Amino acid sequence: MTTYYTSDQHFGHLNIIRFCDRPFPGVPAMNARLVQLWNDTVTDDDTVWVLGDVALGALGESLAGIGRLAGRKILVPGNHDRCWEGDRALRKGDPEARERRRTAARQRYLAAGFAEINDRPGPVSVGGQRAALSHFPFEGDSHGADRFVEYRPVDDGGWVVHGHVHDTWRQRGRQINVGVDAWGGRPVAAETIERLIADGPRDLAPLGWV
Repeated sequence: MTTYYTSDQHFGHLNIIRFCDRPFPGVPAMNARLVQLWNDTVTDDDTVWVLGDVALGALGESLAGIGRLAGRKILVPGNHDRCWEGDRALRKGDPEARERRRTAARQRYLAAGFAEINDRPGPVSVGGQRAALSHFPFEGDSHGADRFVEYRPVDDGGWVVHGHVHDTWRQRGRQINVGVDAWGGRPVAAETIERLIADGPRDLAPLGWV
């Protein structure tokens, strides 16, 4: 049994192909390749932490592939996930209305195939080092100025395993980006994260798609 980390699949999102220069002619080809690369890497005995932005567009279509992905899947929502705690739609109205919308949104992701949704997971130990799990890095963005600062983990001297920045970096200092655009489309094994941490803070460029 192996633990994996990944993020930013953007199932169903046409513009991400252009934005991140993904090598696909359209959404169907991209979705199919993401599923293939995942299942070539992960088995049903494994656990996969998906650190946000799993799907965009019409959720009925873009979430359809989740059930085809191997392993036990845990979602840490990102800013493009409809069940994200910071989503504007979930913060409107009275408390009861907000809770109903939040429950309904989360249920869609659970029904699609996620075993669990964890908004703010506690730190994990990776290779004997403390690491936060978050959609967001401590600092840095793929759109210039840092966004969603209030939802980012606090840099307390440990590491962060994150997504959000797409192909901006694979590692920057103590920040390890597990987004598919930095790792050739595949989830990243915990053992790989351990080796990066053991080698210490540094900067690494993204790997190409395979």
